Parts: sequence; C-alpha cells; structure tokens
Amino acid sequence: MDPVFIGELLSGLMFFGIIGFLMLGFPVAFTLAGVSLLFGAVGMCFGVFDPSNFGSLANRYIGYMTNEVLVAVPLFIFMGVILERSKIAEQLLLTMGKLFGNLRGGLGMSVIVVGALLAASTGVVGATVVTMGLISLPAMLRAGYSPKLASGVICASGTLGQIIPPSTVLIFMGDMLSGINAQVQMAKGNFAPVPVSVGDLFAGALLPGLLLVGLYLAWTIFKAVFDPESCPATPVPQDEKKHLFGEVVTALIPPLLLILAVLGSILGGIATPTEAASVGAVGAMILAAFRWRLSFKVLRESMISTATITCMVFIILFGASVFSIVFRLMGGDNLVHEFLSSLPGGPLAAVAMVMLMMFLLGFILDTFEIIFIVIPITAPILLALDVDPVWLGVLVGVNLQTSFLTPPFGFSLFYLRGVAPSSVSTSMIYRGIIPFVGLQVLAIAIMFMFPSIATWLPRWIYS
Repeated sequence: MDPVFIGELLSGLMFFGIIGFLMLGFPVAFTLAGVSLLFGAVGMCFGVFDPSNFGSLANRYIGYMTNEVLVAVPLFIFMGVILERSKIAEQLLLTMGKLFGNLRGGLGMSVIVVGALLAASTGVVGATVVTMGLISLPAMLRAGYSPKLASGVICASGTLGQIIPPSTVLIFMGDMLSGINAQVQMAKGNFAPVPVSVGDLFAGALLPGLLLVGLYLAWTIFKAVFDPESCPATPVPQDEKKHLFGEVVTALIPPLLLILAVLGSILGGIATPTEAASVGAVGAMILAAFRWRLSFKVLRESMISTATITCMVFIILFGASVFSIVFRLMGGDNLVHEFLSSLPGGPLAAVAMVMLMMFLLGFILDTFEIIFIVIPITAPILLALDVDPVWLGVLVGVNLQTSFLTPPFGFSLFYLRGVAPSSVSTSMIYRGIIPFVGLQVLAIAIMFMFPSIATWLPRWIYS
C-alpha cells in the first residue's frame, strides 16, 4: 500500500483514538502521550514513522522550561489566587450588588461587571466562579431571581478570564502563534516577518472581551424588561446608602489600580507580559497585606495552588508535544492542509471549519487540551492562507470560552454545581447557560464580519 496513505490514515485514527480515550476518562496528558507512542510504534512497523524523531522532545521540553514568556503563567495564576484568598473579590461582589440593587436585573449586571473586573485582575476561572457562586447565587435566589438566569450569569461571567487579559490561554497561544507564524513566513520567503507577541493578543482580545460583557449585559437588560419576574430589583436599605460611596471607592480602586499596573504596562510597551505578571503578583500581595489578609498560611496555600495548576497545564503541554510530533511526521499535516485548502470559500471557510471543530471539541475537552492539540495542527495551514494571526488567536480565545460552559464537561458548570444549594438542580444550571453560549457564538459571528474588532487596537498601539 501507499506509505503516504497509510501515514495519513494512522494520523486520523490517532486523533479520534485520543478523543475516544479521553471520553473514557483517562488522564489527558498520559492519553496524549500514550496513544501517540502506540500509533508511532504502529507507524514504525509500516515504515511511515522514524523513532529517532523523538530525539527532539528533550529540546522541546527544555525550550518550554526556559521560555521567558511562559514564566508569566504561574505568576498570573499566583496573582489570581492571592486576590481570591484576600477576599477582594468578595468585597467587590457585595459592594457592586448594593450599587446596582435598585434596578431590575441589577444583581445580575453587578455579577457581570465584577466578573469582567476579576477577569482583568486574576484570570483564574475556577476561583471566580466559585467565589461568585458562594456569594452572589444565594443573594440572587433570596431576591427572587430565576435559578436558570442566576446560574447562567455566574458561569458566563466567570469564564471571561479566558479572553480578557491577562489570560493564561492567550499567553500560550501568543507563544505558539509567534513561532508558527515565523516558520510560515520564512517558508514563503519572508525572512523579516512582523512578529506576533503575547502583547498583540492581549491588545486584540480587549475589545472582543468588552463585546462579550456588553452582550451579557444586554441579555440581562432584555430579561429585566420582558421577564421582570426572573430578575427583580433588590432595594438597598436607607441606612446602608449613607456609606455606599465609600464602600464602592474602597472596593473598586484597588483592583482597578492593579489592572492599570499590569495591563497598562503591557499595552503601553513599558513591560513584557512576564515583567508585568511579576508586578501583578507583588501588587496582589501588597493589597492582601493592606487588608490584613496576608499570612504565612495564605502564602503557603496560594503557592501550593499555583504549583498544582501550573503543573497540570504544563504536563498537558508535554503530552501534546508527543502527539504533535507523531501526527505531523506521519503525514497528518498534509491531510489537514488538503482538507482545509480544498474547502469552497477560501481562508474564511477554513477558519470557520476550524472554529466549528473547536466548538464541538469543547463539549468533551478542556481549553488547554484543545489549543495544545488543534493549534499546532491547523494554525500553520491557516497562517499559510494569509489569515491574520492576531485575529485567529483572539477568535480561538472567544470560541474556547464555550468549552467552560457546554455540557457534559463544562468546568464552570462543575464549579458552580459544587457550591450551589440543592434547590438549584443540575438541569437548571445546564439550561441557564444556553443563552450565554448563544451570545458567545454571536460574538464569534460579529468578529467574522468585523475582523478589525480584534486587529485595530494592536495596530494602533504598536504601529
């Protein structure tokens, strides 16, 4: 048989084999590496894979561990964990709830605004959803909110950390797209390509992130107007109004200053993402100290949590490297290239197909699993078709938010289920997120029609 056909066949079988094993519940990192090694051995038997290719793994792993850009990942995670444990998020939620409480749907709008602020200052989805679930969900239910609307608002707002900078997903994608774009441009004869940085993706994701916030707020206002019983007003007692201004200033100013220090320094070109992440980590500890929340116990718990999350992400990345080597060198790249480039409609149709595939994978895979598997396979082909790398990266980031919301493996749903009272059933949570998944799909459609939403700000800042 034709060795090219055999290699492409094994590559396709390996991809679907990995999906199958993941659905059976096997650990992601070990599934990626183990199934890839198994198919690599089969490929050796058919003479379509050379085992000496695994020799490049050591250099790849050392490259990941010495990559200065990726150092920002544990620093941003640490910043988010410190802010969550210092009760800054809790105070912000309570205060903004009082500020918007006099309006129908006001509590829901306050959760969305706080979710956006926490996304821009922490970027840790799990901590955000749990915090808002513990504090806001009981308050919304007591106020007479529909459990479906309350659950949907909390889950959707908590996932904003995936797209609003500083996002760890954007850090990984920025690093990956930077290398892929350089290779593609050199293959096309451009030996001085315009570099793609994490800062470009941060700037590009800012307006789409605000677009999502606007869509969430618009839906809440729509519900307040046309279904007022689902989100009634919660008037603030008169004696609490006297101190409300001071509470708002105290709760709002610290996270805003931290956001300005971190994002402002990156977008202004003053600091790299890694340098800004270190500033954010130190700033979070300073804020915690001012609130008398910084102790050895808090530091120890925060460092353990940071190390756990970071190790989880990087071990998936290491397993995905094995998959990437086997898939590409057995001819999987050619298979994907032929499929995407032959689609009627050109590059936009190819991007739409990749977005659809990522959306469907979001039902069964986590965000990092998807980007580590799909981006190395599809991005080289899409960039070779002259797709803008910043637009592609931000589009993927918005799309991947759905993986946190879509059952059966939407992690935001699990986080909220773990802290929600028994009166809120799992089916209520699942039904509550449906409109917000639709809003995210709408945001992707808007970005398709108006790519400048993602590309204008980076060009204006870095031109």
